[in-house]
Amino acid sequence: MNAVFFLILFALALIAAGFAAWPLWRRKTRPPMARAVLALALTLLILGIGGGTYLVLGRPALGVRALTGPSDTDLAGLVGTLSRKMVRNPADERGWVLLGRGYLSLNDPSEAARSYGEAIAIAERKGRKDAELYSAYGEALVRAGGGAVGSEAETAFRKALAINAKDPGSRFFLGLALANRGKKDEALALWQGLLADTPANAPWRADLVDRIAVLTAQSNGGAPDISAMVAGLAERLKQNPADAPGWQRLIRAYTVLGEKEKAQSALGDARKALAGDLNGLAAVEAEAKTLKLTD
Repeated sequence: MNAVFFLILFALALIAAGFAAWPLWRRKTRPPMARAVLALALTLLILGIGGGTYLVLGRPALGVRALTGPSDTDLAGLVGTLSRKMVRNPADERGWVLLGRGYLSLNDPSEAARSYGEAIAIAERKGRKDAELYSAYGEALVRAGGGAVGSEAETAFRKALAINAKDPGSRFFLGLALANRGKKDEALALWQGLLADTPANAPWRADLVDRIAVLTAQSNGGAPDISAMVAGLAERLKQNPADAPGWQRLIRAYTVLGEKEKAQSALGDARKALAGDLNGLAAVEAEAKTLKLTD
């Protein structure tokens, strides 16, 4: 499609140059050959100056996009297109859900929460309740709040669990809310039930195991050697520094152990290791804010 755009651009420039060269061609004071050479020279001069200036100072990619529409790989463009579509068709529940997912992928949880809220309102008007929708709404609120499970998010998770008691996201975040309020036994019961239902290859399993171990240690329940576990995690991160969830777990573990300097040092290492991973870095920063390591 880029070739088509530049062909169109060249054609338009050629027409413009032709208009400029036409008066020279019509003048009868010079022989036909001289007039043709002058007209051709002027045309090439205009094309060279105009095209060169555009390529240097202009933005050809914007022109291509205007002709072809947003690329399938341009997520921001697709989200913007869908957002405009929802203004015209606000009763499209699935459209709001897709828009919420898109905003989460763009690390804009506030807009994601608003989109999921619109979808929930439509579903409730139809007399239908969707556990996954409530859970997604609650998670977006948590991310928008910097990792804290607020009252509105907790209400969404409880609604999801009332529909589907096995919803994994709701069990995880509700356990986090209970743990933060000091209700460790309730949180442990919720998380241990979640762990029993979690597949061995689930990406969140290791994080869940670590949280259960730390919470058990806080409750004096005979947990495994937390210090050894943390040391092993730190060593694994040296080998695989691109592991954002791992950095979250390490920072959290150091904080729980009261080793704030190590937590701050790990946060600094995580920022360097995840400099090219915006989503991973945002998750680590949210964790640090929740643990009061940053303002």
